[in-house]
Amino acid sequence: MSQPSHYAAASVDLRRALAKAVPQDALRELHRPSPAIHMAVFAWQILLIAIGVTGAVVFDAWWQWLPFSILLGFTAFNFTVMLHEVVHDAVFVKKQTRANALLGLVYAFPSGISRTQFTRWHLDHHSQLGDGEADPKRHHLSPKRNARWYKLLYVTPALFFIYFRAAARETATYPPELQGTIRIERTVTILGQLAILFAIGTFAGWWIAFKVYMVPYFLVFPVAFTLNRLGQHYNIDPADPAKWSTLMKPSRFWDVAYLWSAYHLEHHYFPRVPFYRLRRLHMMLRPFYREIGLQPVTYRTLVWNWFVLNRPPHTNWAVPDLDEPGVAPQSAH
Repeated sequence: MSQPSHYAAASVDLRRALAKAVPQDALRELHRPSPAIHMAVFAWQILLIAIGVTGAVVFDAWWQWLPFSILLGFTAFNFTVMLHEVVHDAVFVKKQTRANALLGLVYAFPSGISRTQFTRWHLDHHSQLGDGEADPKRHHLSPKRNARWYKLLYVTPALFFIYFRAAARETATYPPELQGTIRIERTVTILGQLAILFAIGTFAGWWIAFKVYMVPYFLVFPVAFTLNRLGQHYNIDPADPAKWSTLMKPSRFWDVAYLWSAYHLEHHYFPRVPFYRLRRLHMMLRPFYREIGLQPVTYRTLVWNWFVLNRPPHTNWAVPDLDEPGVAPQSAH
């Protein structure tokens, strides 16, 4: 890392508090990777792809095939979550450099990104969390215009232009050798995806390609990406490092739909805890959350505040959760 970690310097007191909040024995157990569980999750994603493709191919009525296309879009996004596990070395008990590299390439392919770029980008994000300039995700990817029309671009195919432009700007600051590796990986994944699309269209027909590939990637993937990102760092307290990520309310549905990646605050507290143990970590941290006055929210609340009330990113929205009984939506001013 070429520059000091902003988050490490700002979170000294937080890390002391977390050390008291979670017993060391329990923390060691939470950090223990299980390759078998990880590979079972990988197999589950492959099965979902098979189910999604089958359903999208078999059915022609939109209300029948669309759920399968949605399934395919969310599954494609979740391969970035699988890649995220590789980045944090949370797959194998012992360090497996070659296996990690192979898995990283496999997981990066479905979204057409570079494994190397994602790794550098994401680790810099962790290191520089809280710094609006040094954190690459915040600096390059967060909307600079707090306008509803601009935010809505993120749930359209325009997301791909926005993301790859952001990645390119950050990549331009990397050493030339690293830039070369990223360029090769990105070219291979993009050409590979285009080859798949044209192969499906040529041999199975473009109607099948529309249902199996175009809708999942160009219409569903941006929605899955943006909704997941809403639960990361948009609703925060900039004055408190303990609250620099959003605390999400546990949900079995989102645990499955997003492979536990909604527990983003817990992940930033303990980055190497495997994703399938984050729900348990959340439960252990609940007394700590109550102590610091941090209330969990739902995606419904975040969507309402982001799009309807037009809250700016990386600020303290300080709003009650809409899914709590008796809470009514607020009017935008």
